[in-house]
Amino acid sequence: MSSDSIKSLQQKLFRGAEDTNGIQQAESRDPGLTIQIPKAELAPPAPKPPPKTSKTVPGDLKIQENGSTKSYRQRLSESLGVDYHGVEKYRLLQDENRERHWKRWGPYLSDRQWATVREDYSDNGDAWSHFPHEHSRSRAYRWGEDGIGGISDSHQRLCFSLALWNEQDSILKERLFGVTGHQGNHGEDVKEIYYYLDSTPTHSYMKFLYKYPQRSYPYEELVNENIHRDRNVEEYEILDTNVFDDDRYWDVFMEYAKDEDDPDNVYVRITSYNRGPDPATLHIIPQLWFRNTWSWPAQKPPMPSLSAAATDDDISYIKVKHPEMGGNFLCCLPSPPPMGPDGKFVGDEDAVIKPDLLFTENNTNFRRLYGGMNQSVCVKDAFHDHIIPSHRPQRRRSDSQGTDGSSTPRPAVSTPTCEAPSQEFSFVSPKKCGTKSAAHYIFRDVPGRGGCAVVRLKLTPLSPNKDRSLEDEGAFDDVVEERREEANEFYSSLLFGPISDDLKQVMRQALGGMLWTKQFYYFVQKEWIEGDPAQPPPPPGRQHIRNKHWRHMHIEDILSMPDKWEYPFFAAWDTAFHCIPLAVVDPVFAKKQLDILTREWYMKPDGQIPAYEWNFSDVNPPVHAWATFRVFKIERKLTGREDIPFLERVFQKLLLNFTWWVNRKDSGGNNVFEGGFLGLDNIGIFNRSEPLPTGGNLRQADGTAWMAFYCLNMLNIALELAKHNVVYEDIASKFFEHFIFIADAMTYKSGDDESSLWNEEDGMYYDAIEFGPMNSVQLPVRSLVSLIPLYATLVLEPAVINRFPGFKKRMEWFIDNRPEISGRNMANMRTGGRGERRLLALASKERLIRILEKMLDEDEFFSEYGIRSLSKLHKEKPWGMQVNGDWHEVGYWPGESHSGMFGGNSNWRGPIWLAVNFLLIESLQRFYQYYGDELQVECPTGSGDYMNLVEVAEEIQHRIIHIFGRDMEGKRATNGGNVKLDQDPHFRDYVSFYEFFHGDTGRGLGASHQTGWTGLVAYHILQSGVSCRLPKTPRTPRSLVNHYFDETIDLQSEHGGDTQSLYSAISALELNTLGNISPDAL
Repeated sequence: MSSDSIKSLQQKLFRGAEDTNGIQQAESRDPGLTIQIPKAELAPPAPKPPPKTSKTVPGDLKIQENGSTKSYRQRLSESLGVDYHGVEKYRLLQDENRERHWKRWGPYLSDRQWATVREDYSDNGDAWSHFPHEHSRSRAYRWGEDGIGGISDSHQRLCFSLALWNEQDSILKERLFGVTGHQGNHGEDVKEIYYYLDSTPTHSYMKFLYKYPQRSYPYEELVNENIHRDRNVEEYEILDTNVFDDDRYWDVFMEYAKDEDDPDNVYVRITSYNRGPDPATLHIIPQLWFRNTWSWPAQKPPMPSLSAAATDDDISYIKVKHPEMGGNFLCCLPSPPPMGPDGKFVGDEDAVIKPDLLFTENNTNFRRLYGGMNQSVCVKDAFHDHIIPSHRPQRRRSDSQGTDGSSTPRPAVSTPTCEAPSQEFSFVSPKKCGTKSAAHYIFRDVPGRGGCAVVRLKLTPLSPNKDRSLEDEGAFDDVVEERREEANEFYSSLLFGPISDDLKQVMRQALGGMLWTKQFYYFVQKEWIEGDPAQPPPPPGRQHIRNKHWRHMHIEDILSMPDKWEYPFFAAWDTAFHCIPLAVVDPVFAKKQLDILTREWYMKPDGQIPAYEWNFSDVNPPVHAWATFRVFKIERKLTGREDIPFLERVFQKLLLNFTWWVNRKDSGGNNVFEGGFLGLDNIGIFNRSEPLPTGGNLRQADGTAWMAFYCLNMLNIALELAKHNVVYEDIASKFFEHFIFIADAMTYKSGDDESSLWNEEDGMYYDAIEFGPMNSVQLPVRSLVSLIPLYATLVLEPAVINRFPGFKKRMEWFIDNRPEISGRNMANMRTGGRGERRLLALASKERLIRILEKMLDEDEFFSEYGIRSLSKLHKEKPWGMQVNGDWHEVGYWPGESHSGMFGGNSNWRGPIWLAVNFLLIESLQRFYQYYGDELQVECPTGSGDYMNLVEVAEEIQHRIIHIFGRDMEGKRATNGGNVKLDQDPHFRDYVSFYEFFHGDTGRGLGASHQTGWTGLVAYHILQSGVSCRLPKTPRTPRSLVNHYFDETIDLQSEHGGDTQSLYSAISALELNTLGNISPDAL
């Protein structure tokens, strides 16, 4: 490479301005989300060369560039005119119409494949022990792949991710480490610091940050300290060790960008900052490999291959051949030398750092793990042996343990050094070919306090010798920056009103994290349970451990994960909540997630929806119908389209699921439902998934309420479908009647054989144990079980009732002819509310008020950060009972769980969970649609401040937002008072989205990257971020009615004419507090 070319590269690469904290000053709409490389005092960048001509756009328009320096965004806008709604939305439309496969490449690698149920072939079902972290670098995976900040194609045939080495660790850092369910004092937990910073829905731009210590990673310390702590002590985290002291770590940013009009060209930029005080050396080792598909079948399939090559300009690249993919190339560009924070290069500024291309096979190292014979000379962990001398096996094997817990002995080397392996044996392929590859870059003496090193690669189907972007690396960077600007445009289009920069950042990271936590999930039950022909048969008893009744299951899809490390598997009710914020950015993907769980290769023939891989037969709350209709309406609001086929297809399958619930979970036929733990893990005094130690049957207030909620959502969908097919009127009537019977059975005694789940003295709903006729006992635990009955709420508009005469006639007949039920529980059907609406709800006005008194009491449920899962009353007054000599008790635990129930890694005895709070907020909004300003409640209880129910809903939203937003002192509640996370300029702008939150302090708990349902905070910010005050500041009383509901908006109703939505509160909510997100407004 010539000196002029090098300087041109430097000018392009190091051209940004950095502030004193090492963070780029971004536009106000995108604070803290842009990385920047320190600026060198060089000449201005050269003009951008003319890009290629684009492909066809709608209307057969061509975007001709003709040497123009206009961005793709500008050119597309000029070409589409009034039809232009943003580049990313245009790409989404292309992908939906199958004009371009924009989602072929995405963040589909898992963060953890080791120790998953799918990789467990043990005889006891102990997945944690059967495939531990110590095996993961040496043992081929059967069902998927993992990596750090990685991507793959949508079938995970070809994978790319990052590996690093600091010349201190005994192994390469190529996957995220954490303690297992056996090692953690609160179950499994990742012990790394990383952030999903940004992603567009098509993954045309993505950004990821990993913080890599410069000291030796404390694997043993983290395991030993956590394993010796009991459940009453906080977990031992990596920031509790000394590895980040003096800021001796690397900030490693990974950015992905796709070509403006070609989704198969993926640009990768890896920028690493030395945050420590001294110069340090970093090995950056991007890896490209194939998922192992050849070690399992009896007949070996055609083999894919990776091989080394170079362009005429001596740019190294990896040639990819796969029988199902065609050809691809990973171009590994030479890098400039490291640059210091002063803008000066280390060493000769004309020098370049070229990668060493390494190759091996993605095959298990049987010799290292089991002392057996390898199937190939080169194996999966070859790069560890090649780069790290202390990792290489000894000539004589012993039974001693290595520093990372593996069975391979280690010599006494205090500081590993990188040196070439002996000429006697090469751990990597001397022929430069294989099924796993890496580009090994070494950056020595990177200056401290902001010095940086950059690696740039491109994955492309184009011949490297013909790819002009490889000739001008500055043009490479321009592509990345253009995609980032298009991401800015996309997220700006979602905002409505003056939301603070901090909340914009929280919202964007939440949505970006949800898009990053997509994962390729592969599972074929028959093959998994029987074993593979080319492998030893699994133990016979394994067939009876779990999931043996799900033989129809065949999954090979991109699914939304709760957390790609702690929960790298789908969970049915998590998925439903994921789809609400996902629908705002990508309705098509959200619909597919809901649709696919009801397809015949997921749902059992009897109608049961699979829960999660540890036990597909467990029962999650039935929220699928609710999520389906919400996503349907969000898409209609965003695009103006009604996807009736989607709604009808899912509804038909849910009829099967509803029948399964009725047949399997209402054992007595009394419309009082059991259900097991219903996603609430340890909320009960007993494990609700097991037979009661007391004997008898558990009658669950939440199980019955969930079914009432299910009924109303099915009724809602049926009336929507009845607009297009009158047959659905009859089905709506069926669900109306079923709801009334459930409501009656739950809230009133009907003869001597049934008991009420309502406690008149306490004014709460409780679970009850039924031992027989007239022999039952309530369990007076004030928990979410008492609040979930509020979910079952539906407002019927008078125009809706009049539009469907068959439904109206059946409803009126039922009221007139079943007075023993309707007279008790149907008063609201006879008495019109605001606007002559009718209300279907489990809770009458009197019961609603009594429940809200406790729910809004800050000494019970109402925390500064949302609604607690258990009343704080039980801190001083735990409730328990003696059974067979054992004491069982429920007490208030606002933080982590103190018991091992369900693994002990989640807690529903006090913390705040966003998913259940979300449904409470929506219920209050629906109640307001019926009661209006007539119903005012004290909020908080005892404060003297009265609000209508929509104001209460917004107050809860604001308190939830306060978990994540900065307060007046710059602190975030979720950080738990950690000064480094709150104040350090290289931490404070980044937010972790935990699984649940401390009931008193808002500190994040559980899985630390669960942007699954915790991503709902983005939806709250979009709805009410405009009016959200700073945390820990007084609320300004004001009327918010018009902010939420504007009845003068003249839009077509969901049920035709000029009526409002059946879920009228939600319809108005979407129109206003989400911003006017109609196509015209966007």
